[in-house]
Amino acid sequence: MNSPPLRTVSVIVPCRNEKAHIAAFCEAAIGQQLPTGWQMQVLIADGLSDDGTRELLQGWAQRDARLQLIDNPARIVSTGLNAAVAKAQGEVIVRLDVHTRYASDYIARCIEKLEETGADNVGGPWRARAARADDGTGLAIAAAFQSRWVAGGARSRDVRYSGWVDTVYLGAWPRATFTRWGGFDETLVRNQDDEHNLRITRGGGRIWQSAAIESVYEPRSSITALFKQYLQYGYWKPFVMRKHGQAAALRHLVPGLFVALLGLSVLPAAYGHGALLELLLALYGIAVLVASGLIVATTQPALAWSAAWRLPAVIAAYHLGYGVGSLWGWFDVLRGHKTGGGGLNRLTR
Repeated sequence: MNSPPLRTVSVIVPCRNEKAHIAAFCEAAIGQQLPTGWQMQVLIADGLSDDGTRELLQGWAQRDARLQLIDNPARIVSTGLNAAVAKAQGEVIVRLDVHTRYASDYIARCIEKLEETGADNVGGPWRARAARADDGTGLAIAAAFQSRWVAGGARSRDVRYSGWVDTVYLGAWPRATFTRWGGFDETLVRNQDDEHNLRITRGGGRIWQSAAIESVYEPRSSITALFKQYLQYGYWKPFVMRKHGQAAALRHLVPGLFVALLGLSVLPAAYGHGALLELLLALYGIAVLVASGLIVATTQPALAWSAAWRLPAVIAAYHLGYGVGSLWGWFDVLRGHKTGGGGLNRLTR
């Protein structure tokens, strides 16, 4: 009796200038333990890397037919993802990113949860871990990333939560999801995944998060890089809101409103009426210190002092970067810009 044909899962990966990480990623991706009866195709959309990444990828593709290099001349995530989706042969499409480490059964769990739930997208929680255990700043950034006081209660940061959600980290989709709701919005440098998930849920689709789908994200390792990253996240969110006529969640509006209130209080302070500014700064300072204390108290294993004392600056970088970016984005949206500018069309890392 002939065996049934193998089913295919396509892995899509955006990439640019990842020479230091790409070999470890390819090894981990190819080493995924698939369910019986499945085979894998790995499509890496490279944004014309110029640091040697392309040469390494070409070598991997020559050695392993499962891996294919695709050009992404626009050099942003959304165009890379769409280029990979266009080449995908699988009935299931799973997104992976280079700066994340995955459990060996990550793809298998995605397939399992898609079949169990009938969801239009599934994913695991967004779990952060510093690249080095002796990096105080990186440890503080990872700990703050996981905190509800920084994330605004986003379910995607709750590593224990399984259930229906409005968005998930990365994602795994039946091919029919892209047929029904289309690909990623190529006018967005950031937030293209949130916008795609919003399009799904507004169109009657469902998204499932499973704590059994395990991965570890490696966040930025400096406060400056973190601020720039969240400046971009904040900047692109108004473009998503304009497209859909609503915020995906209230938490996306709060940082921009806070920064706007700070800005409005600066003018009277310049004329000797600084009570409002002083009050806002005092209240925010207290809130950041309390949040820092709660993060220290709830982080396991306990944060080292080298990380704990950096938390206030890290939390402020998350909030203020996002808030300033939001206001900048709204400024461009209200001026009628269809896409961003000011250097925010390029990804930061």
